[in-house]
Amino acid sequence: MSDTATTTSETAAPSAVFLSESAAREVRSIVQQQELDAEKIRLRVGVKGGGCSGFSYLLDLTETQKETDEVFEQHGIKIIVDPKSLLYLGGTTIDFKDEIMGRGFVFQNPNATSSCGCGSSFSA
Repeated sequence: MSDTATTTSETAAPSAVFLSESAAREVRSIVQQQELDAEKIRLRVGVKGGGCSGFSYLLDLTETQKETDEVFEQHGIKIIVDPKSLLYLGGTTIDFKDEIMGRGFVFQNPNATSSCGCGSSFSA
């Protein structure tokens, strides 16, 4: 992995994927609960066809990183995104909400032209 593929929060490009501090806290909590090796774990962010609006968001904890993956680091969490997903996710911020009406990761995607009521799918 080259240094040019890594983007930190201080030098984040518009095509980066951003992670809020609360989302990073939740990822660290999940890693700890599942007793995973925090040094090896990456948060894979992606999209797949489907969902009520055309595309669905994907979040996965993995140790597998491909050479073609873009790598970003936010709040101590390494985020990996495949190039195809990054076309739809560039500039997206992932937040975590824990509210009375629901708890979960929330995507704020500037590329989405519409999204469904559940917030887990979008069209671009």
